[in-house]
Amino acid sequence: MTDPVRIHAELSDIEPLSSLKGRIALLVDSPEALDVAARRVNRLTRGALARMLASDRFAKLKTGEVMTLAYPAGMEAEAVDVVRLSRRADAVQSRKAGVALAKLKGRAAVTVMAGGHRFAAELGLGLALRAYSYDAMKSGPKIIGGVGPGDVTLMVSKPDEVEAALVPLRAIVEGVFLTRNLISAPANILTTTTFAEQLLALRDLGVEVEVLEEADLEKLGMGSLLSVGHGSESPSKVVVMQWKGGAKDAAPLALVGKGVVFDTGGYSLKPAGGMEDMTMDMGGAGVVAGVMHTLAKRGARANVVGLVGLVENMISGRSTRPGDVVRSMKGDTIEVINTDAEGRLVLADVLWYAQERFKPAGIVDLATLTGAIIIGLGHEKAGVFSNDDTLCNAVLKSAEAEGEGAWRMPLGPAYDAKLKSPIADMKNVGGRDAGAITAAHFLQRFIKDDTPWVHLDIAGVASVKEDTTYAPKGASGWGVMALNRLVADRFEG
Repeated sequence: MTDPVRIHAELSDIEPLSSLKGRIALLVDSPEALDVAARRVNRLTRGALARMLASDRFAKLKTGEVMTLAYPAGMEAEAVDVVRLSRRADAVQSRKAGVALAKLKGRAAVTVMAGGHRFAAELGLGLALRAYSYDAMKSGPKIIGGVGPGDVTLMVSKPDEVEAALVPLRAIVEGVFLTRNLISAPANILTTTTFAEQLLALRDLGVEVEVLEEADLEKLGMGSLLSVGHGSESPSKVVVMQWKGGAKDAAPLALVGKGVVFDTGGYSLKPAGGMEDMTMDMGGAGVVAGVMHTLAKRGARANVVGLVGLVENMISGRSTRPGDVVRSMKGDTIEVINTDAEGRLVLADVLWYAQERFKPAGIVDLATLTGAIIIGLGHEKAGVFSNDDTLCNAVLKSAEAEGEGAWRMPLGPAYDAKLKSPIADMKNVGGRDAGAITAAHFLQRFIKDDTPWVHLDIAGVASVKEDTTYAPKGASGWGVMALNRLVADRFEG
């Protein structure tokens, strides 16, 4: 994957300000404390900048908000964007200032006169994340995730330091964009086969990637996963991605993702309205792919294995029926009450396989699993379920630090009892009430007692109808930043 960010740092130089095209961004805290670049712009515009800064509107601006001087006289730039940002602003405030600039940017070039701002790189991160655009299916010039070549320049006093700070941040943006691109792709483009092919490309970054085909899955006994894809022409697959950046004998963290490339609901058919959104039902696998890309690109000093189950839930004469009983890799039998509760059938086998093969230090699974979590938490937070307080708290802390909303949900024996089946070891659903919790309990049945486990239900946050802090409406890339931080803070040594 090519670098989609194309944000670079250069030594601050105020001389060419008059001839710069596109948009110029200035960081200003108060009218009384203008840096050299702002004073130069003020002279070029014959005091227009100072008059704008003296206005009541600027006085009411909050940290990170922007005012614009459009088509300034004396300059070739189409706009001067003034960001209210103190030199003492923290990383989060700096990111949000970058987001504000990205909302104005469009396709214009942006030159940010950041000077000696200590979080100039974080400002660039926010700008890049929010500047995303998915143009792959449109005619005409393409962006396909990110700003164009040379579109963003950070003019700073210490370019070497800022460039060094940008290296891991570029890796984050690339991972987020990979996730967004996968989630945004239509199902006739992102099949199980083309998804696997994109993951094989991670080999170029040093990730060991293998694809388990249906014959392999049958030998392993993954009857639960295979039952979901019976009705599709697209073959079911499991893709295993290993990043070995830590000690040779250190147990890896396992990341497991649900990869249903399209979900009709099967014979428990979804309503027609909104079914087109089910191209995002592979969001969990998309996040795992993005995290693995980021870890490899920045050279994370940790062992992490990503496993994704890729299937398509369609209808045909071979499809699983409500009332069928399937056998999981673990050996437990499952009565399929609802074929639209298919994601847990996929994850059950992949979770068991991850533990059997890799003996991980912990497991985090991600899935657009239930509509019930959206009823409970809306589109602001992912649902978090866990059998281990330490790992769970680490995930919550990482999500909070990266501005990705998450909320812990309860587990308990009474919820688990709802999965009791009269003809099999369990049912795949426990009724409408507490649907997200009983789904988590279903997954927990495939977690060994000694394995720390966190389940993230991202149905409400993977793809949204309104802009989020770091993304335009659509695929958000939620989870890439949080899990990258989790690895950095807890698993790198």
